Amino acid sequence: MTTPLKQPKPIQPMQFIDLKSQLNLIRPAIDAAIKKVLDHGIFIMGPEVFELEKQLSEFCGVKHTISCANGTDALGLVLMAKNVGPGDAVFVPSFTFAATAEVVAWVGATPVFIDSLEDTYNMDPKSLEQGIQTAKKMGLNPVGIIPVDLFGQPADYDAIQAIADTHELWVMADGAQSFGAEYKDRKVGSIGDVATTSFFPAKPLGCYGDGGAIFTNDDELAAIIKSLRVHGQGSDKYDNVRIGMNGRLDTIQAAILIEKLKVFPTELVNRQKTADAYNEALKDIVTVPKLIDGVTSAWAQYTVRLPKNINREQLIAALKESGIPSVIYYVKPLHQQTAYKHYPTATTSNLPVCEALAGEVLSLPMSGYVSDEDAYQVVQTILKLTRS
Repeated sequence: MTTPLKQPKPIQPMQFIDLKSQLNLIRPAIDAAIKKVLDHGIFIMGPEVFELEKQLSEFCGVKHTISCANGTDALGLVLMAKNVGPGDAVFVPSFTFAATAEVVAWVGATPVFIDSLEDTYNMDPKSLEQGIQTAKKMGLNPVGIIPVDLFGQPADYDAIQAIADTHELWVMADGAQSFGAEYKDRKVGSIGDVATTSFFPAKPLGCYGDGGAIFTNDDELAAIIKSLRVHGQGSDKYDNVRIGMNGRLDTIQAAILIEKLKVFPTELVNRQKTADAYNEALKDIVTVPKLIDGVTSAWAQYTVRLPKNINREQLIAALKESGIPSVIYYVKPLHQQTAYKHYPTATTSNLPVCEALAGEVLSLPMSGYVSDEDAYQVVQTILKLTRS
């Protein structure tokens, strides 16, 4: 009787963002934190919310942290606090997630889309200057700039702030992907007139639901935002002094974030280690990410640009067969998307850099828990696939 051949074991797919290993590490602390909230029963605006805000202010070196329901609300609350509305122009990158432009449209203002830099993927200051002139020619009132720290690296804030000062614009740093990074000895959160972040689970510092925060040193702005996040309350929640929203962070998510913040510095070190390993192994095959001088990255995503001789779809499929996930951020710039294509761009023609990036970028597995073995598997598989 012939013994049947054993079937090979299926390839165990790697996690694109490994949240499971993190949870395994801190599960006892998370369980205890959640139990504490369940025991005291203050599920909205409980003590953990205010403790988290205190710890985040200390982490970033900023005077005020106002937590909120999600990163999109964080952006929107600032625009509401600044009374941005119809006739105003706010300058946003086109190569990013929709939330940054979405909030501008929420308040009836006009998002003006700005092109990207080829090396960092972040907002191009020269394109920003063009966008401001375009807005003025259209009869719009330029009021503010929302740079996005794409993939974890802060934008070129010195150049952007200089432009903002010249045109008397405020700067809101969208740090949804960069929380934990630094720009010339300043932590993300302390850059710009005001900054925001997201605690969506996939972000560098994420909760187990939705959450966000706003950071500022402006006492008056902080007070207005605190009112707006609770329906525009005055002396109490039944004294409404302005039109607001329900934008509060729930207590359980705050408790979870307090525990995650304890391991966050170590995770940032590990993310950099993984990025360094990828850079060294892949630098001759693809265009690896470049950091500007004096800047660190939180490595929300590790994103490369593929040369024209590598078919992106075929590479994604081959990586998947090898158990390695990869993702395209972003397939289409915002100014080309149905909901936003009627809004102005910095130039009347196109935004060539971000349009090119959309066809070339690919993001590889990244978290604070990518093992040396996993990183080795990723780079060796890519090397094998691109050289065959």
